[in-house]
Amino acid sequence: MSSDIRIHSWPCSYYLDSGKQWISGKLSLTPVSVRFTADKTGELLLDSHLAGISQIKKESSHLIFSSLTILEKGTKHWFSSLHPNRNVVFNVLEHFWREQLLAGPGAGAGAASESSKGKELAGMLEGSQKRLEDTAKVLHSQGEQFDNIMRGLHKIEGDMDVADRLLTELESPSWWPFSGKLWKTPLEAKPKETPAAPDPKTQEGILLRIPVIVTQRADSDAKPGKLTLLPSALEIRDCNSQLLHRFESRDVDDIRVHTPYEISIRQRFIGKPDNSFRLLSARMPEVIPVLEMQFSRKMQFLEDALGFAGAGKSPQADLGTSIWQA
Repeated sequence: MSSDIRIHSWPCSYYLDSGKQWISGKLSLTPVSVRFTADKTGELLLDSHLAGISQIKKESSHLIFSSLTILEKGTKHWFSSLHPNRNVVFNVLEHFWREQLLAGPGAGAGAASESSKGKELAGMLEGSQKRLEDTAKVLHSQGEQFDNIMRGLHKIEGDMDVADRLLTELESPSWWPFSGKLWKTPLEAKPKETPAAPDPKTQEGILLRIPVIVTQRADSDAKPGKLTLLPSALEIRDCNSQLLHRFESRDVDDIRVHTPYEISIRQRFIGKPDNSFRLLSARMPEVIPVLEMQFSRKMQFLEDALGFAGAGKSPQADLGTSIWQA
C-alpha cells in the first residue's frame, strides 16, 4: 500500500526514555508517518502519524549535541547523530508534515484526536497564504496605476511642448519674417515612445506550482523551495522566491522519477558538469502526470517508481490501489 512506501530514511540515534539510553537505527519517512527502527534488533520503536505531530524542532541535547525533536501527544522524541546532517532531515520532515496538515480531512486516518490541532495549524497557514496573495494583488494593481501615471505624465509633457511652440508663434510680432513659415510648416511631431513589448516569460501562464525540497548537488543541503511548471519551461526557486534556475523545454535532457515523491531534472553539457536538480515533494504525484505529457520521451521511471508510470493520477487520491504494486 502507498502508506507503507518509504520516502526517505536517515541513519541516526534515538533516545529510548524507558531504557535511558541512545539506540542507533534508522529514521524513516512514509507518506503518513515517521518511524524509527533499531539496527541490532530490527524492532520498530516509533511509529508516529504526521497528522498527530504537533511540533518538529531543532534542539541540543546535553547543551552540546545537535538534535531533532518531534512532539507527539505531549511526548517529546529525541533524535541525534543525523546523517547527512540535521538541517536536511528537518527540512524534509517539516515539508511533509505541513503538507499532511494541509491535505484536509482523511489525511491522518489514525490521528483523529489530533485533528483540531491540525486544523488550527492549517488555518493559520491558509490565512498567511491568503494575506500574501491579497498583498501581491494590491502591489500588482499599484504597479499598473504607476504605469498609467507615467504614461499620463509623458503625454502632458508632449502637450506642453506643443503649447509652448504655439504660444511662441502667437507672441511673435507681425513683421517677423519667419512667422508665416512657422504657421504653414507642420509642427514637428515629437516621436512617441513605443511601449516595450511584453516579456513572454512574464505573460506565460502557470500550469502548476508546488513546494519542494531542492538539492542541487549530491553533497549540498536540501533546502525548501518551489517548482513552477510553465507551458515552455520549468522554474526552480528558493524559499524567498528567488530564481535558482529556469529549464527551457528544449534544455531538459532527461527527467528521472526515483519515487512517486522524488524526481531529478538534468541538462547535459560537454566539457563541464551537468546542470542537475533533485526535487522532493509531498505533492509530486500531481506533477509527474503533467511532466509525462510534456516530456514523454525524456521521462525515465526507476525501479521504485515503475508502478506509477502511466498511471496518470495521484496516489493520494486512491491509497492502496494496484498502481503501487509494481
